[in-house]
Amino acid sequence: MTDVYLSGQFVCRNAEDVAIVAQHLDCHLLLTQAEAGCVSFRVTPTGDPLMWQVDEHFRDAAAFRPHQDRAAGSVWGRATAGIERRYTIKGL
Repeated sequence: MTDVYLSGQFVCRNAEDVAIVAQHLDCHLLLTQAEAGCVSFRVTPTGDPLMWQVDEHFRDAAAFRPHQDRAAGSVWGRATAGIERRYTIKGL
């Protein structure tokens, strides 16, 4: 089994996107950190008020893929679907 790492940026276009992130991020963090196989999950502000740094670590692809599916179908996933993600994934 190979650990899976996702790293990159979550980039809002405007203040409306930022408000959507602010409204839903805490719940998304709690749900993700509680998932089986989640080693760490961080979304931290950067110096740019429209951008967050995202760093995820899952124990393997069998844990990472269900996370991606759950997140995409969640309130978070639907609310932030139009917000740009600039991610790289290692370990898949």
